[in-house]
Amino acid sequence: MDIKDLQPRQGKVEVTGNVVSKESPREIRKENFNGSVCNVVLKDATAEVKVTLWNEQVGQVNVGDKIKISNGYVGEWQGEMQLSTGKFGSLEVLGKSEAAPEPSPAEKPQMDEESVM
Repeated sequence: MDIKDLQPRQGKVEVTGNVVSKESPREIRKENFNGSVCNVVLKDATAEVKVTLWNEQVGQVNVGDKIKISNGYVGEWQGEMQLSTGKFGSLEVLGKSEAAPEPSPAEKPQMDEESVM
């Protein structure tokens, strides 16, 4: 299914795309839920959608990853569609996207003269 075809309150969604951005994870401590949550933006050839990641999913997904969501659910929060695996869906990291961003100079390993010798 293409991202452009997603509709709010739609279930049994299967979407594949590339993660183009990731927000900082946040911790939620409530009476009925304790855990981590994080939003990413998933993009395919047709559109983008915000995806909500929960708990272990937060650490599994990074910018540049190609992911597949199976049996997902499209919710709506403050007028914006959000896709998640819900209670019954699954998330699979298929690998790095073909268009994975280059690391910034700060992320590249630095080699000093001594390590070269």
